[in-house]
Amino acid sequence: MNYIPFVNIRMGTASVSRFSHGNTLPYTQLPWAMAGFMPQTNGNGGGWFFHADDRCVEGIRLTHQPSPWIGDYGTFLMTPEAGSRVYERYDGGWSGYRPEETTFRPDLLKVRFLRQRCDFSVTPTERGGMIALHFDMIKNIGLTFHPLKGNNGWRYDADKNILWGWTDGHSQDKPVNFKMFIAVQFNEGDVNADAFSVFSVENLGQGCHVMFNRPDVTAKIAISYLSEEQALYNLNEDMGGKCFCTVQKEAEDKWEEILHRIEIDAVDEDQLTTFYSCLYRTVLFPHKAYEHDMETGENVHYSTFTGKKTPGVRYTDNGFWDTYRTVYPLYALIARDEYAEILDGFVADYRDGGWLPRWPSLGEVGCMPSTLIDAVIADAAVKGIGTKALWTEALEGMLHHANHNGPENRYGRNGAEKYVKLGYMPRDQYHESVNLTLDAAYGDWCIARVAEVLGYDADFIANYDRRAKNYEKLFDRETGFMRGKDEAGNMKDNFDPLCWGGEYTEGCAWQSTFAVPHDVMGLAELFGGREAMIAKLDALFATKPEYIVDGYGYEIHEMTELAAIDFGQCAISNQPSFHFPFLFSLLGEEAKASKWVKELTTVFHATPTGYPGDEDNGTTSAWYIFAVLGIYPVCPGMPGTAGYAKTDMLVKGAKILGREWDHDHIENYI
Repeated sequence: MNYIPFVNIRMGTASVSRFSHGNTLPYTQLPWAMAGFMPQTNGNGGGWFFHADDRCVEGIRLTHQPSPWIGDYGTFLMTPEAGSRVYERYDGGWSGYRPEETTFRPDLLKVRFLRQRCDFSVTPTERGGMIALHFDMIKNIGLTFHPLKGNNGWRYDADKNILWGWTDGHSQDKPVNFKMFIAVQFNEGDVNADAFSVFSVENLGQGCHVMFNRPDVTAKIAISYLSEEQALYNLNEDMGGKCFCTVQKEAEDKWEEILHRIEIDAVDEDQLTTFYSCLYRTVLFPHKAYEHDMETGENVHYSTFTGKKTPGVRYTDNGFWDTYRTVYPLYALIARDEYAEILDGFVADYRDGGWLPRWPSLGEVGCMPSTLIDAVIADAAVKGIGTKALWTEALEGMLHHANHNGPENRYGRNGAEKYVKLGYMPRDQYHESVNLTLDAAYGDWCIARVAEVLGYDADFIANYDRRAKNYEKLFDRETGFMRGKDEAGNMKDNFDPLCWGGEYTEGCAWQSTFAVPHDVMGLAELFGGREAMIAKLDALFATKPEYIVDGYGYEIHEMTELAAIDFGQCAISNQPSFHFPFLFSLLGEEAKASKWVKELTTVFHATPTGYPGDEDNGTTSAWYIFAVLGIYPVCPGMPGTAGYAKTDMLVKGAKILGREWDHDHIENYI
């Protein structure tokens, strides 16, 4: 059975900045590959440059964008040209297209540009892809490469039939001397070299027009962060001597292998398409950011810290605040080898620049708070993913950011030294102080677990286990919520648990109070025992989905999405609420957990409006996969099965890596 036909890559793409149905893009890309392709329907929409309801297309975009809130880098747009006019602005050369007649697949994108009467197909490779164009006409046909960010330049080598390009465009990070180099290899005789031209776009540098001699053209495209020679090497490594059909078949086979790692006996076709659309999403990110040395074949990467070619692998485009919860625990089940390499690629940032990554997108963005890579490292260590040498190096980085302030807010734990002194982040000095404190306590617990695996002495481990209890310092027994304290130890007056922001990250006290994954029973004791915590969770689901914007001063889209569905204060639209229904299971109420999980999954469906909120780098998709399989990793990094909650399976049966799935015995799979 082939699963690609059950993948809708447009799931979640009917999103706008004020309301997210996923905030996804329809990537035609290999799993974890260096770049992907998609139609651009509105380049003036910022990060929302594709919308499922649009019926116009401006071109095919090579992109790395992990989230519209983060932005793109190393990007450009390809627009076919036909007739008497060429366009130097993508919004002038747009065409009508029919989404319902477009091929949207992970391994193949085929778009009919109606105005140009051109079929534009793309199939992806590790570091680029192959394009095929068919024009119905012959006169004045060609392809325009539009610049989108940063500075850009293009030149054509007629002797080698190669278009060379570069761009230094990036978004919120600060990479040193970044350039992405581009090589486009055409077949001999396809390009009219005399008609090649470049043009200038204000503040962006050059774009170019490549004109064709015949109506059917194929070309190979590859990128490099190291040099244009490396880009050509990558092109030949990926596609040398191959035709479009061969490249597309290789992409298809790779995707089928990944999708077959979990096989489900679905209850109906809707569940089947939703499941495999979600599984596709979980392996798009993080993106590879390494290449193979042209002389030795060894792994090398461009360092965003030094601007130099550096040994080893590197990965980017990943927000740990989101992904630690579900993505990496899923990899521990179905992608252990890839997990090990990805972790090595993240630790490369510590080797190169002295800090483990927090939200890398090319370079460090630091978009979200805290250092939740701690949980990714701990989960790998306790499950034997990687090597002792890698965990040792990673622990050095964990200890560094746990005890020292970073040189800028985008590095490490904000307020780390104040946390070490007080045991919490003071609300009068640090924004989102409650979540910073709770995440630091969990991070300290993760440090203790890695240290255990590495055989550190008992006193060292006990010290970090004590720090892991710091969450207790913010629990207010009078209200039953986690609340911020100033440096003198005072909580603010006029507390309202519905007030978002301020002391809390993308939520209010309801969404933040239960962020103690490493000590659920200890948290229950603060509430007054297991029954009291169950009652508090019942109250969470029963409280109306209302909110107060005061902490932000305006409404953010997560508030709007909370209120759009009736699950109380369980904002399944956002990551902090993901574990709420499963806490019932850990507290002995598995039937109640199963009830809520079943209800929450009803808001997922394989359509452009198919997610209840942001689908950040595979996190929400992986939540759905775990929910369907009947388990959830409440505490990544906890040895054995204690960190998993069990609920009813929502499928008739499943296989993982070819083995019959028995969710009652998760220990056999981790």
